[in-house]
Amino acid sequence: MTRQIQDAYIVAATRTPVGKAPRGLLRQVRPDDMLVHVLKSVLAQVPAIEPKCVDDVVVGCAFPEAEQGLNMARNGALLAGLPDTVPGVTVNRYCSSGLNAVQIAADRIRVGEADVVVAGGAESMSMVPMMGNKVALNPEIFAREENYAIAYGMGITAEKVAMQWKVSREDQDAFALESHRRAVAASASGGFRSEISPIEITARTPDLKSHEVRVSKRTMRDDEGPRADTSPEALAKLRTVFDAKGTVTAGNSSQTSDGAAAVVLVSEAILKRYELTPLARYVTFAVKGVPPAVMGIGPKVAIPAALGRAGLGQGEMKWIELNEAFAAQALAVIRDLDLDPALVNPHGGAIALGHPLGATGAIRTATLVHGMRGRAQKGYGMVTMCIGTGMGAAGIFEVY
Repeated sequence: MTRQIQDAYIVAATRTPVGKAPRGLLRQVRPDDMLVHVLKSVLAQVPAIEPKCVDDVVVGCAFPEAEQGLNMARNGALLAGLPDTVPGVTVNRYCSSGLNAVQIAADRIRVGEADVVVAGGAESMSMVPMMGNKVALNPEIFAREENYAIAYGMGITAEKVAMQWKVSREDQDAFALESHRRAVAASASGGFRSEISPIEITARTPDLKSHEVRVSKRTMRDDEGPRADTSPEALAKLRTVFDAKGTVTAGNSSQTSDGAAAVVLVSEAILKRYELTPLARYVTFAVKGVPPAVMGIGPKVAIPAALGRAGLGQGEMKWIELNEAFAAQALAVIRDLDLDPALVNPHGGAIALGHPLGATGAIRTATLVHGMRGRAQKGYGMVTMCIGTGMGAAGIFEVY
């Protein structure tokens, strides 16, 4: 039996504030608890949909081990109070994991296998570091020179992109400064208010004198990364991190972060049944490979692929969330594809806002949808990013 492809719609999207790892407010908040928070928050935005109606929960995580190990999606769904009839699956494509979760959820709806799917991502870089707690690379990676780049640190790939695409230190620092400026401005004007679900943080501190544990609570409402005091002079003073003679610094790289996000996608039948107003329509997704040594250039092949599948031109994009893993790779992609800088990350990017790896794709989806709607910009927008080991992903949405 042939099924007709149907549309999938976003009816709710939210995220936590993003914390700075490893010393930020979220450092002691488990990633599965962050996931529980956004699952509860996003479903509360569509109270007409009963939890038992959720057909699946798909969650992205780049390093699914330790506190974010096992099947975090299923565990998170149960801990969030969803019925045990609701399944869950955790997916990993490194930095695009959260976007892939949205894509998988949308495609299940599009082929008629589901009507309501919650997609998202969660990552604690405070609790689970880059490369995970146990690095065990296959020795065969080092048997042939063409495979060496699989084991490169991300910063080394950024240096190679900067060199090959001739992106100067000055340009990288200027791009980083603008990322902070936009993020600070968006935060000050309430630009993130509609997409953030504040999270209550409980701290327990031992009192050695009274032999008691003091419990304190506070509510986190804002991202910790954006800095109003960033300046060209401060950025210029930072030393390079990955190559003594290079150009990539902590100031023009994405921040290690903690955070989570969730999106509710539904079929047209659900829209009509519950009289829901869609925020956006999922259009398409593409993922492509590039040489691992220059992994940051991935979006330059993924973006044209996604546009081609959608039958859209680059000029039809009103907003582009290009994840800023590094200023070097973001600038290389912008220049190579001749993207309009004004449309790329209008609210700042990962250099200012942080990059909680597997959660970022879902976070940037929430930012795209709420950002465009907040500026009354109807039309097409894109979420795109580079991916470790040499890939790029891009997803297109039509925002109402």
